Amino acid sequence: MRRREGDGCPVAGLLQLIGDKWTMLVVRDLARGGRRTTELLAGLHPISSRTLVGRLRDMERDELLERTDYGGSPPHVEYRLTERGQKLLPLIDHLRSVGESLNCNDCRDHKERTGSFCDACPRRAERTAVGRTARRIEEDNSIVLL
Repeated sequence: MRRREGDGCPVAGLLQLIGDKWTMLVVRDLARGGRRTTELLAGLHPISSRTLVGRLRDMERDELLERTDYGGSPPHVEYRLTERGQKLLPLIDHLRSVGESLNCNDCRDHKERTGSFCDACPRRAERTAVGRTARRIEEDNSIVLL
């Protein structure tokens, strides 16, 4: 992303850092941990691989994420938010809240299209916790007699 000379305003500086279409969506998808390029590409459809790789390079340069190359064939590269990148997570939560209040989209739309909530969605965590509890109950169906 091309950077302009800042005017000293933190808002302007932050918008230069995150102001393109994909940055915050990459942050959203990395909120729960590292992801491979192909996982990010699938979650950010319809982004092109060229656009994604360029954005990931910019974010790495801006120290928002780190790239780990595990080598191998095919190559195994994983991206993870840095401490600096994790400072954007409250902004993701706030964007979700404002988006919901403005009826921009509904998390259920994403679930219907993809089969799950976004990785950073609080509803995903609730669903996972409920699913784990249900599985534990199903697995522990033995009767103990004293």
